[in-house]
Parts: sequence; structure tokens; C-alpha cells
Amino acid sequence: MDSTMSGTDVTADRARTTDGEASAYDIPDPGRVAPLDARELSRQFFRRLAELEEGTEEYQYTRNTLIEMNMSLVRFAAGRFRHRGDDMEDIVQVGTIGLIKAIDRFEISREVEFTSFVLPYITGEIKRFFRDTTWAVHVPRRLQELRLELAKARDELCSRLDREPTTAELATLMDLSEGQVVEAQLASNGYTSASLDAALTGDNGQDGESVLADFIGVEDGAMELVEDFHALAPLLAKLPERDRKLLHLRFVEELTQSEIGERLGYSQMHVSRLIKQLIAKLRTGMLAEADTA
Repeated sequence: MDSTMSGTDVTADRARTTDGEASAYDIPDPGRVAPLDARELSRQFFRRLAELEEGTEEYQYTRNTLIEMNMSLVRFAAGRFRHRGDDMEDIVQVGTIGLIKAIDRFEISREVEFTSFVLPYITGEIKRFFRDTTWAVHVPRRLQELRLELAKARDELCSRLDREPTTAELATLMDLSEGQVVEAQLASNGYTSASLDAALTGDNGQDGESVLADFIGVEDGAMELVEDFHALAPLLAKLPERDRKLLHLRFVEELTQSEIGERLGYSQMHVSRLIKQLIAKLRTGMLAEADTA
């Protein structure tokens, strides 16, 4: 027997249910039915499905057979997305959801060809999958669609000009402003991402010990300040009111030692000595916290 089953080879015998009553046409292996035969057989199965009561064993058999017979349509639609770099098995699974939705909503009485009805469902489900799950950064749908248009325009101009097109040339072809083209180009950066901890491969193909974080970005000194503030807060809370006021005047209001002395009735030397003692006390407390951690 051929790898695909011909429609003339499909038995017209009825499959028996547990009650011994006739069921839908018995197809031993629906997944091996040739696409052309599946088209004609699908009409027969849809007519039968419309006559059956939903939830019965025969209804479920007929519905499942329709799904298996038309999986070739899912694989056909999924093939258009091979260049996206995703696992084809995942794409086929998503497309199958579209196939099932189309089978559940198809009405044979409308005399519409099932292939014409189902393909928009399958491709729509696959596109929705890419839109909702493959972008590394959330980007508005308008920009996601604009990214695809930009890619097509760029390929067309590269072929025509034999060089990379300019922003102005892309804008003219796409009938957009240069600002909109730039926005789409920036949005394209959100489609994929790389971990800062990802190991880099050298020119000789050998994996090194370097990671992406070693080559981009800088250390933010303000991050250390945040940690220091969190460690300092409980130590400040334990200080007497006078000491907290002294530190507030010096480091928040930024008064000079002389101005602080005038306000509190201390000499400038006494203010200087008190501030040094407080700073030393807080530093010792923070170092003790660090050692404990």
C-alpha cells in the first residue's frame, strides 16, 4: 500500500460503537489520507457530523477523523513560517488549534470550500502565537506589523539597489515618514534578546570564559548607594534626636559647621567633633552589618 491512502481504498464499512450501531466511515489511518482525497472525504464527514449529537462517541470519532485527515493543511501553512527560526513542531501544534476551531465552526450548508475556510484560522493562530510569545520585549501590535513591512521593503530595495537602503529610501517605498521608519527599526530590536551571562564564542570557534556583560554597560555607582542607604536607615533610627538633627542640618540642609553651631548654640569646633564621632559610629555599624551578612 502507498504511504498515503487513496480515497477509493477507504472502506465504506461502518465502524461499530459499543452498542453495535453504525458509526462514521471507518478510516484505519486518517493521517495517511492524501490531501486531494481528504478534501472529498471531509465533505462526507462534515455532513455526518451535522447529523450527530455532540458528545456522543460517534460524534467524537467523526470530529477526530476530520482533524487527522486535514493535518496536511496545518503542515502546509506552518511551512510558510520556517524562516522564523522557531521549532516547527511548536508551530504545527499551534496551527492545529486553528484547525480545530475551524472544524467546530464550519457549516457544510454554506457550500464554502473547507480549505478556503480553514487556512485563515490556521495562519491566524500561528501569527497570534508569534505576536504574543516570541517578542523578548513587549512591543505594540502596530510596530510588530510595521516591522514585517520594513523587512519586506528592505529586502526589495537591497535587491533593487544592490546595497543597504537609506532611511529616506525606505520611507519613500513604505509611504511613511522617516521618523516612523526609525521607530520600526528600533522596535525590531525587541524581537530577540540575549542573556548578559551568555558565553561568547571566539573567532576560532572555541568557547571562552567571557560573557556579554563583560563588554557592554558600566557599573552604576548609585546602586551601591542604594545598598548603603538601606543599611544606614536602621542605624540612624537608633540615634538620639539631637544627633539626627545634627546630621540633617549638615547633610540634608547642607549648612556649614558655623551655621549649625549658631543654630544649636555650639562652637564650630564642637560641631566638627560631634559630626566626626557620628560618622565614625555609623561607619562602624555598617561594617559590622556587612561582616554579619
